[in-house]
Amino acid sequence: MSRALSLLAVALTATALSAGALAQSAAPAAATSTAPAPAPKAAAAPAGNIAVVNGHAIKAADLELVIRQINQKDTPELRAALRDKLIEFEILTQEAKKRKITDREDVKFNADNAARNVVIGSLLREELEKHKLTDDQIKAEYDRQKALAGEKEYKAHHILVDTEDQAKAIIAKLDKGEKFEDLAKGTKDAGSAANGGELDWAPAGAYVKEFSDAMIKLDKGKYTATPVKSQFGYHVIRLDDVRAMQPPPFEQVKQRIADSLQQQQVKEFVEQLKKSATIK
Repeated sequence: MSRALSLLAVALTATALSAGALAQSAAPAAATSTAPAPAPKAAAAPAGNIAVVNGHAIKAADLELVIRQINQKDTPELRAALRDKLIEFEILTQEAKKRKITDREDVKFNADNAARNVVIGSLLREELEKHKLTDDQIKAEYDRQKALAGEKEYKAHHILVDTEDQAKAIIAKLDKGEKFEDLAKGTKDAGSAANGGELDWAPAGAYVKEFSDAMIKLDKGKYTATPVKSQFGYHVIRLDDVRAMQPPPFEQVKQRIADSLQQQQVKEFVEQLKKSATIK
């Protein structure tokens, strides 16, 4: 196991434990007397190391790296528990090497892949830090999305079918008084079928253009007199209600917008590198 992988595994293990649990696992069992039992002394390791396992040194610097990776208060109990965990990982690693598990192709591949992910993650974090988003940039994106959404949002039902004839047959049944919700049980849209074709409140821009263009022309309570064709098939749409758009407060969606912008930054960074790379 490489040093990077060992540190990562230790950090993940330590993060899953509370500081109290770590202290409990590291502390000696309580004595029957009121006086605390003295903690056993570990054999001294050479300077710069926290332990030597079968002749292999575990560096103090490795423990410091793990301490920085986990979000827990630095205490003697935590350090003792992490030292024990590093020793356990070293013992397991040595046993794996003894059994030649580290020579297996699948293990090598997985180890290399995990190490590559750590390196790539560090690269992308460094790139994002170089181009750190400002509050003004995030607010500008919020305003852009709000403008795109428009001033109204719509509540609608729809039925989606494969052919125009199927859609026409549904409209004919609606004209005869059959309930929209009953006919919607046969919709291709599995997400709305259970609710009679009901869709959530959404701005017109949330739908494909053909759908939204037809929907916004309807009067409340009315359905489309002719099938509406889109890339998904043929729709029969009923407009239920319209209300003024109520965008969420900026602070409520700030982090989500920041995450989206960072994803876009990463995508553009990768595309830039691909363009400058020689790929045959």
